[in-house]
Parts: sequence; structure tokens; C-alpha cells
Amino acid sequence: MKKIGIIGSGEVGKTLAKGLSKLGHLVMLGSEDKVKRDNFKNETSIMTGTFSETATFAEIVILAVKGSSAETVITSLAGRIAGKTVIDTTNPIADKPPVNGVLQFFTSLDESLMERLQRLAPEAHLVKAYNCVGSAFMIGPDFGQKPTMFICGNNDSAKKNVAAILEMTGWEALDMGNVEAARAIEPLCMLWCIRGFRENKWAHAFKLLRKE
Repeated sequence: MKKIGIIGSGEVGKTLAKGLSKLGHLVMLGSEDKVKRDNFKNETSIMTGTFSETATFAEIVILAVKGSSAETVITSLAGRIAGKTVIDTTNPIADKPPVNGVLQFFTSLDESLMERLQRLAPEAHLVKAYNCVGSAFMIGPDFGQKPTMFICGNNDSAKKNVAAILEMTGWEALDMGNVEAARAIEPLCMLWCIRGFRENKWAHAFKLLRKE
């Protein structure tokens, strides 16, 4: 069991905090808003702290902030997350409406948000995960079989740490290689959301079928 610090108090952060706490991990939820910290702590008994306190506490950090603020946040925490596994759940969603159900990104296919974040915190071990499914299915997804969570990152040990957490939370982890693979993994968020925006159906996940 690990000391896990979650940076962000939105639905993704709160869902992961509650789920990982129930699985026996020692969890701290980070927010810069004291009212949000106090409310969450009173509701759940899970520890809370500022972003800085949470990053210092954690063995494994989960970055669960809006993609548009991720670069600012990780820059401020770079020294505190050096040498640590950082699960990057973010997506580079632009502050623009979807076009025919397709989200707009502020990155291109030649550069992912994760690559930008890794450059800003070069000593942290970022691993992309939990970015291609809604928060309701991040813990214990029930689809009759384990869905696949595609991960990537430059550090093999960090990816093993993340794969173990994914397996505990009901996922099959599939390593897609180094940080550049995030250029393909982040747009899976777009694909996942299309069905939701077009049909108002949000209960789905990805599964890689393979013959090996």
C-alpha cells in the first residue's frame, strides 16, 4: 500500500481519493481552496492539504487538474515531485465547445500535453493513465471484462507502480512505450466523449483485443 497524493479536488480527484482509500492506500487530497479541503475531509475522513503539502506527503502523486492549468501546477511542484511516480490524468481540452461531438485540444498530434509536463518537471516520472474514461468508471469498472487502460512514460519502474494501481482498481494496464505515445493516448478522450455528446451515453470504455 502506498501514500498517494492527489493534486486536484474535482470529480476525478475525489473519485480516485475515495476509491484508493477504500483499497487501503493512505490518501491525501490536495486543493488550494480551504473550504473545499475542509468539506471533503468532513465528508470522508480522508486527509487533505494544499498542493505543496500533498505532493510532499506522497510516494505516488496523481495529477488531476484541468489540462489548461496543468502546466502552471506542475511547474510549481517540480521540486517536490522529483524522483516520484506521477500519474498524469490530464487532457489538453481547449476552452471551446465540441464540434459535432468532437472535443477541441490546445495541442497538436506532434506534441502531447504530457510531453510538455515532463519537460517542466524533468526529474519526475510521469505516467499517463485514467485519461480516457469518465470518473464514474475509474474505480471498479463493470463491463463484464476488464477494460484496457493505455499507459506511457519514460520510467519503467514508475509504469510498474501505475500498472499495479490500475490492476487494483479493475483495469488491464497496457504499456504503450515512452512519453511520445501520449500523442495517441490523449486523443482517446476525444473518442470516448463523442458517444456521450452525440447519444448522451457515457457508460463505455476501451478494450484492446489481440492475438498473441
